[in-house]
Parts: sequence; C-alpha cells; structure tokens
Amino acid sequence: MSFAHPPVTTRSRRARLASATRLLTLRTRFGVLDRVAPRRGAALAMDVWCTLPGNAGRRRDLRPHAGEVSHVPVLRGGQVVVETWGEGPTVYLVHGWGGWRGQLGAFVEPLVATGHRVVAFDAPGHGDSEPGSMGPGQGNLMEMIESFTAVADRFGPAEAVIAHSLGCTSASMVVHQGLETQRLVLIAPNHDFVEITYDFAALLGFGERTRVPLQQDMEDFCERPLSDFDLVPLGSDGSMPPTFVVHDRRDKETPYEVGSRIAQAWPGAVLHSTEGLGHQRILADAGVVAEIVAQVGEGVRAR
Repeated sequence: MSFAHPPVTTRSRRARLASATRLLTLRTRFGVLDRVAPRRGAALAMDVWCTLPGNAGRRRDLRPHAGEVSHVPVLRGGQVVVETWGEGPTVYLVHGWGGWRGQLGAFVEPLVATGHRVVAFDAPGHGDSEPGSMGPGQGNLMEMIESFTAVADRFGPAEAVIAHSLGCTSASMVVHQGLETQRLVLIAPNHDFVEITYDFAALLGFGERTRVPLQQDMEDFCERPLSDFDLVPLGSDGSMPPTFVVHDRRDKETPYEVGSRIAQAWPGAVLHSTEGLGHQRILADAGVVAEIVAQVGEGVRAR
C-alpha cells in the first residue's frame, strides 16, 4: 500500500485540526487587540473578512463540458473569465463567496436544452479570474457587483438570473440597479451584513470596540451603509422581477429564515424549501435544478 497521499479521513482530520489551531490563534490575538488597540484589530478583521475561503465544496465543477471562454475587463482593473454555452435568451449564473462558475454547472445542460444561452463568470479573485484590487486570495462584494455589471454590459439583458449565497446579493443589486431580467432565482441567500459582523465578532472573539470601526471601514470602502445591501427591503416595494427563492432548512452557512423572510417580503416571490441538502449540495441536486429550470421556462411562457 502506498502512503504518498494520506487517506481522506486523515487529511480531513488534519485540516480540521489546522483550522481549529488557526482560529484559536486569531481569537487570542483579537482578544488582546480588542482591549489595547481596537483600531488595529479592526484593520486585521477587515483583512480576515476579505480573505477568500478555500474549502473543496466551493471548487466543485458541475459543468457538463467546457464552453466558450472570453475575458471582460472590470472597473478596478484586471479581467474576469466568462464562459458561455448555447444560443437564445440569456441566463446568467452568479456564484457566491469563494465560489466559481463551475459550482453552478449543473444548470448548463438543461438550460441549453430549453433554448437558452448560459453565461457564467468568475468574480475577481475567484476561480480563473485575475485577482481584484486587494490582491491574490482576497475579494469583496463591491467587486462581485462590478464584475457582474461589466459582464451584463457585454452580454445584455437576461431571461433569468440564477444566483447562489453572496451572489444573491450581488445579483439582486445589479438587477435593482437596472439589469433587465424576466426572472430572478436566489439559492441560499445570505443574511444581512450588519448581522454577519456580529457573528464574525463572536467567532473571532472581539467586541464592540473592534466591531464598530470594522463596520465603519466596510461602509467607507463601499461608500454606503451596509444596510443598503439588505435583501428584504431591497425588493419589498415590488420593484424586483418575479423571484424564486430556494433554501434548505438545514443550511449551516446561511439561515433558512433568511430565504423565508425574502419570500414573504417580496411581492410575487415564491419559496421552495429543501431538506438535508445544505448550502453547497443544493446546487448539484437534480430535483432542485429541474425545478429552477422549470421556473425559468415558466417565465418565458408567461410573457
């Protein structure tokens, strides 16, 4: 037997141990900074916040085959990778934080089969795209929004936009700002950012002395209050297109209640609940994919 590669269980245990050790080190450091130098603590927290996660689930490749690849320049420099399949009305696939276009690849074949052109892209620093303004391994929501805007400017109005996790916020912002689409699909949408900062502080072991300047740094970077990105009020006035929300009751990354609240608050929105698919596997589930593709087709038939 070769031991060149440790068994998966051994590797996963080592990864969990390394992750726990890193977290303990960070908690110790933030605990000290929160007491003696909260401003430095906020700067460090901003760096950690913008560091992209690297877990394997976010790198799954569900594409049936390679599409046509092109590159689109984005506002803050660099280029993003875009991949397209098929011909017909456009459906955009928008990945989440730390993800990439291949995660939503299960939608490609059925959408092409129903006469659509599928357009997927990697945000700056994600997937195969060039690093964003913050350098390799880093990213932020503003660049995710700007990259989708640039891609939409190149490929035009949409029949539908299908987004996952933090991509739900970037996609919703781009649609709210004027991208024409007949239908919006939000899969496991993320919760409000101010709420996330409290969760982030609890995880890393710092208090309000650090969290408050961290939030201010974020708002300075975005040039707007974090509340501007909250999904519930964004579409509660009926300004968003017909929306299909898909969320798993056991999602450990974004609470199921978030999807439920959006579906209740947005006029015309519909909630589809799943059980046991979590935050990532939901993108590969054949039943979920078929239901979403049917919703996109329903939008076509309703016109």
